[in-house]
Amino acid sequence: MARHNRPGSGEDQRGFAYDISYAPDWLDQVRITRQLSSGRQSTKTLFRNPSRRPQGEPGPVARTRIESPAQGLAIEVSVNTGEGVRSLGVHWHKPGSLQPAVDRVAFTLKAFSER
Repeated sequence: MARHNRPGSGEDQRGFAYDISYAPDWLDQVRITRQLSSGRQSTKTLFRNPSRRPQGEPGPVARTRIESPAQGLAIEVSVNTGEGVRSLGVHWHKPGSLQPAVDRVAFTLKAFSER
């Protein structure tokens, strides 16, 4: 039986805090990729599911929400778990940014691979 979403959190390479709501039996980790002000690209694990493995079958739909109020960032994705989706990329950019390369963020949501 599917369980309710759990709260999680993380911090990115630039020190921004993120709140994450995740399906505990589907989401394994969230990785974040962004440009640093030095021009380098950096990828970091933003969040890792503390259980490290699913404890049950996921429900038919897994929802993940990622928010960073300091950046005005709020995204939510829904995945049909029966479709075999193992990884999902989501790209966000800050509207009206004066530094568009720096104010772009790419998230990679990875599902548990074992079932």
